[in-house]
Amino acid sequence: MSEIDTISKTSLSKNKPAILVVEDDRQMAGLYRTLFETQDYPYQIARSGKEALMAFMGGRIGLILLDLGLPDMDGQQIIEKIRSFSGTPILVVSARGEDSEKVAALDAGADDYLSKPFSVDELLARIRVIERRLKAPVNSTTNSSFVNGPLKIIYDEQAVMLENKPLHLTPIEYKLLVLFSKNVGKVLTHNYIGREVWGYSLDEDNGSLRVYMTMLRKKLNHQLIETCFGVGYKMNRAGNKTS
Repeated sequence: MSEIDTISKTSLSKNKPAILVVEDDRQMAGLYRTLFETQDYPYQIARSGKEALMAFMGGRIGLILLDLGLPDMDGQQIIEKIRSFSGTPILVVSARGEDSEKVAALDAGADDYLSKPFSVDELLARIRVIERRLKAPVNSTTNSSFVNGPLKIIYDEQAVMLENKPLHLTPIEYKLLVLFSKNVGKVLTHNYIGREVWGYSLDEDNGSLRVYMTMLRKKLNHQLIETCFGVGYKMNRAGNKTS
């Protein structure tokens, strides 16, 4: 029997997203199985890219937990294929910890990236962040936009324009940008950003934040957001010099 036929018996009525685990390592798959059964998450396990795509097309998947090193294709290919027709959240969990690997996966359309080995508590926290985003009501307030020089954010539509052109951001990048837009001129520390965006303090592990900020600043053409070395980041008013 294929691993994708193994479906948890957890009731979908618990209102938790069904998780598609894409992991070829049996030990890791066993860890996920125990974890999600303990936490009452419905899940499926696929051990190859082909099985993952079949499982995704055949079921109501709310979240994809994706390893990049698969036997038949690279995980980034899976991200690209799924992003061609679906916005389902993708959380990459991989042993590839280099910043370049994280940037490539996030650029391809992943929503978040967690390096192995990881803390189970951190994994669950990141899943909860995605859950909250999935359940968040659409903001229906009017006149909810932000303009700072070449940057415009239309909060109601979750749309961003830079120099009058649409700017594509991942959900985490968008959340970061909104946080800075609400705190223009203020230095936001690494831990403050972690609590506001991920729901927990980053403590001394700022690697993921650094990757996201590098990508966000690159997309903004290195305008407006300044790196405050050793402390955090700050959005400047248009016209102020950034580094």
